[in-house]
Amino acid sequence: MIETRPAVLPDVEQLHAILQPYAEAGVLLPRSVAELSENVRDFVIAEDDGRMVGCGALHLYGRHLAEIRSIAVDSRSQRRGVGRALVEALLGEARRHSVTCVCLFTRTPGFFGRLGFEIARREDLPDKIYKDCVCCPKLSDCDEIAMFQGKLAPNTNGLRDPRISIPLVQLKP
Repeated sequence: MIETRPAVLPDVEQLHAILQPYAEAGVLLPRSVAELSENVRDFVIAEDDGRMVGCGALHLYGRHLAEIRSIAVDSRSQRRGVGRALVEALLGEARRHSVTCVCLFTRTPGFFGRLGFEIARREDLPDKIYKDCVCCPKLSDCDEIAMFQGKLAPNTNGLRDPRISIPLVQLKP
C-alpha cells in the first residue's frame, strides 16, 4: 500500500537517487544533494512497505500560487498509483496553506488532466517564469505544458507588479 509523508533530512540521499535518472534524461532539472537538503521541507515521500518509491515537491510562491515540481517515481513502482498519491498529498499541502492556485509544467498533460489540472498560458504564471525558467537552457524552446488547478491570479496583460523591477520574459507561443 502506498503511503505519503513529509520528507526529512535523512531522506535526501534517497531523494537524490530517485530524481537523478530523471535529471540525466533531461526530464527534470538537476538537483544537488545540497539543494535538496536546503529544500527538503518542500518534499513529500511516497513509500511502499517502508521503501521510498517516489517523491514530489510543492514550491510556495505565496497564497496566490504554488507549484508542484520534481515528481519522480522509481521505475519499478510506476503504474501503481504512486504519482497520483504524491500529487494528492501535495494538493492537500497547498490547501493547508490556503493557496488559491497550484501550477505545474509537464510533458505528461494527460496524467495531470485526469487529476483536475487545466492547460494554462505560460504568461499567466510569471512567478514560475522568474523563479526557474529564466535560468533554463530551454527557455526560448520550452517543450513543457503549463497547467493549473484553482484560480489564476488576475491577468495583467503580460505586465508584472510595478514594484518588481525584473522585466517579464517573452516566451514563444
